[in-house]
Order: sequence, then C-alpha cells, then structure tokens
Amino acid sequence: MFDPWVTREITIRDMYTHRSGLPEHAGDLLEDLGFTRSEILYRLRYQHPESRFRSHYAYTNFGMTEGGVAAARASGLEWEDACEQKLFKPLGMSSTSSRYADFVRRPNKALGHVLVDGKWVQKFKRDPDAQSPTGGVSSSVNDLAKWMRLQLANGKFDGKQIVDEKALAETHHPHMLTGFNPFTQLPTFYGLGWNVSYDEQGRLRLNHSGAFGLGAATYVNLVPGEQLGIVVLTNASPMGVAEALGTTFLDTALYGKPTQDWFALFKQVYSTPAAMGTVLGFDYSKPPASPAPGSKNSAYLGRYSNDYFGDISIIEKDSGLAILQGPKNKTFPMNHYDRDTFTYETEGENAVGRSGITFTIGPDGKASQVLVENLNVRGEGSFKRVPAQK
Repeated sequence: MFDPWVTREITIRDMYTHRSGLPEHAGDLLEDLGFTRSEILYRLRYQHPESRFRSHYAYTNFGMTEGGVAAARASGLEWEDACEQKLFKPLGMSSTSSRYADFVRRPNKALGHVLVDGKWVQKFKRDPDAQSPTGGVSSSVNDLAKWMRLQLANGKFDGKQIVDEKALAETHHPHMLTGFNPFTQLPTFYGLGWNVSYDEQGRLRLNHSGAFGLGAATYVNLVPGEQLGIVVLTNASPMGVAEALGTTFLDTALYGKPTQDWFALFKQVYSTPAAMGTVLGFDYSKPPASPAPGSKNSAYLGRYSNDYFGDISIIEKDSGLAILQGPKNKTFPMNHYDRDTFTYETEGENAVGRSGITFTIGPDGKASQVLVENLNVRGEGSFKRVPAQK
C-alpha cells in the first residue's frame, strides 16, 4: 500500500470489505492497459489513498482480488485451484470455473453483447483472469442454484458441511456502513463480499451485482430467513435489467406484488457512467473554433514514464503520431486537436470514447511531460519524459 503503516496493518477482511483506503475501482485502468494480476497488485503501492484506512467504503476489484489471492495462498493453492477444490467440485458445479480459458472451451456459453447504433451485437472478448476473485467466474444458473443452497443452508449441501458455519456467517454480517436505503431509510452495509441490509420486517437481505461494460450483467439476492434466493444472468452490458428482475421477483414472493417500478428505477441508476465506475472527461467530439497549430512531430516523440502506469511512447506512424501504452505496447493513432493537445480513441472495460493527450513543451522546444486524460481520474495520468541514452 502507499502508506507503510497501512501495509503492516491491512488484513484480508479489510480487502473484502473495501475499506483499505484505495479509491473506487483502483487498478481497473491497469487491467485495461494489459498488465497481469501480479503486476497490477504490485503497482497498487503507487496508488494514492482516497480516504483514511478503515474509514470509508470504496469498491475495488483489485483490492478484493488481493484478499482472495492471500486467502488461497494460506492453503498453498492458487486462487483458481482453491475455488475448484474447495467449492466447485464438492458442490458438483461442473459448469463453473475461475479461468477464462475454461469458459472459452465450453461449447455452450453466452457471449457478451453491447449496444451499437441501437442494436445488440457481440463485439468484445472480455478476459477477466487478472481480477478472477472478483469478476472471473463463469457459471450456469443450475450451478449457481447449488451455490445459493449452500449459502442458505449455513454452509451445508445435501447434508454435508462444505463450509464452516461460523466462517460463512461472518461473511453475511455487516462490517462497513455504505449508506441508507432511499425507500426505507434503513442503513445498508457491506459484509465480506456481500451487500448486507435488513428490511422493515427485520429480515437479513444479501445481494450483489456483477457486470462488465463489454457485455455481461448479473445479480443475486438472498433472503436467508425465508430460504429464498434468485440469481439473474444476462449476456448484455449493464442497464439494470438483472437487478430489476431479481428485486421484482423477491417483492412478488414476499409481498404479493412489486413495491416499486424497479425496472424504471434501475434503468435510471444505470443510465450514468458513474454506475460502472467510469468517469467521462472533456468532450472532444466538437473541434475548437480556431485550433492553434501544434509543434513539429519531433517535439513530442520519445518515451515517458510514470510509477503507477509504467511507460508510454509517442511514435510517428502513417505520417502522424501514435501513443504506445502498457506492457504489450498497444498502439493508438493520435489526432491533433488544438496546440499541444491531441486525442485518441480509448478501449477496454473503462473506455470513455475520445480522450485527450496534452503535452507540456519545455524551454528546449521538446515536450517535458504529457498528461493522458483518461488515465488521470485520480491525478496520476502525468508522464515525465525519459532522457534519451547517449
């Protein structure tokens, strides 16, 4: 962690309750750039905290991933092997895996879809192995029904204790206050991997959504006191349908009818980029009225470095400029916008469309640093020029 004291004190529980101080969705942009799980977890030490340790809830895929990796390591196993040996096999979840390669090999699978010009199309491949403990499980409704039965039976399945009852109960307990239900005004909490709340009848409620902007949205909701649960899996980017279906079902089962128009409410929630942790920057879709010319290409060319995001390079390509990002040197053409600002089309789970690249020109007429806007969500998108070796 950025603070050595937090590094000494932090626990698996802190990571699973998202109270480490890491900002929301820390590490996700590193995954988009193509870094491996181990590289991302290493680079989190350069991520400035957004809140004091254990003072604030902020969901982080890679904070929780570190918690899962650490827990598995205690048993001498990799996360993917631990899942398979300790959970999937004992439950007979034969269509479930924490490895993307297993999902790809399955003949019967649902591929993610996104909206393009008003039509749903299968456009992207989403390999979530880097964050497998939080987003890497592929499964089926039948298999997840077995997992829900385990949760509702206090760790038992078909009469056999698979998970220790007290350990499982701990995951269902409130650990961090996350807010207040806008309909009941009752507090909402986070447990160990669960949204935890209590309804007006005092019943424990457990739920969680999971989604990829590149084409998947899922939802699970349990009412242990009623031995009731539902899971909804969709092969489309999140728009609130999974959550609305699940919540409407539970309302109907418990109260005889929906208590709200959940489809309209969840659609409104998911209509903003912030719902997926995406932060939109400046709108570059309209060119400036009187754009100023840029410097010669030679002023921008070179390698630039950043502790958190690593190196980028600006190169000449097809008589223009291009930016190289990440360990695999993903190459993106750049278009001049105004003076020393260029744009490029972002890609990945956290893509924001067209984003800006702005250079600071030094006294020698060459760029001394460059700000990549879509990587600057937390103020860490500035790269300094690396002097050329003589």
